[in-house]
Amino acid sequence: MSLSEPFAEGDSLIHRLDPRGRILVAALFAVLVAAAATYATAIGGLALAAFCLALARLPLKKVLTRLLVVNGFIFFLWAVLPFTHPGETLWRLGPLAASREGLLLTGLITLKSNAIILALMALVATMPVITLGQALQQLRLPGKLCHLLLFTYRYLHVFELEYQRLVQAMKIRGFQPKTNLHTYRSYAYLAAMLLVRSYDRAERVFQAMLCRGFQGKFYTLRTFIWSRRDVWFLAAALPVLAGLFCLELFPLRLL
Repeated sequence: MSLSEPFAEGDSLIHRLDPRGRILVAALFAVLVAAAATYATAIGGLALAAFCLALARLPLKKVLTRLLVVNGFIFFLWAVLPFTHPGETLWRLGPLAASREGLLLTGLITLKSNAIILALMALVATMPVITLGQALQQLRLPGKLCHLLLFTYRYLHVFELEYQRLVQAMKIRGFQPKTNLHTYRSYAYLAAMLLVRSYDRAERVFQAMLCRGFQGKFYTLRTFIWSRRDVWFLAAALPVLAGLFCLELFPLRLL
């Protein structure tokens, strides 16, 4: 049993690119867009992310489903930030006043969030998590960080199954969640028991790895080789990212 990776299955141009190049471009793009303070950069980043998504040829329905989840959290910003950010009042809703600056800030956050999510789906989610961990390791990221990612992916579903077994045991004993102290205490015991069992499982796995000669490094038969296609990808992506940076320095007045 493993986690579902629907975007990693494909044969598009993006899927065939070297994972290291995709990670580098995605990281630079995310940092640049996250630090953007103008609508011109945010809209430009969103257009680039949509272009990469089209190249990846991902299932539209699954993309929209994930965007709906992300924008569900952003919805709360639209319900709070325009009414709490100081600025010129545009309209009132009873005692609440929506400011122009608050609306502009919320719109900017929305554009930037969607641009980053689309870019990560196109460039990073199109590779298996195992490949992502190996690529990060070859990019000289800290080994412990790469191991944490790979072990989390490997054992997350194991902890989920353990959680389901504990919940099922509670139901067999007649537990029915309510808004009372007994329910809160039971869920606290559940979380504590899951933590204890996770720690025990981790200790057993670590001892088994030591018995098999583990010395802090994962070895793989897969090697990443830069091809001409990857060179062209980086040669095209870096100037475009530089253009976004220049757009941030010399913004166009959209609003």
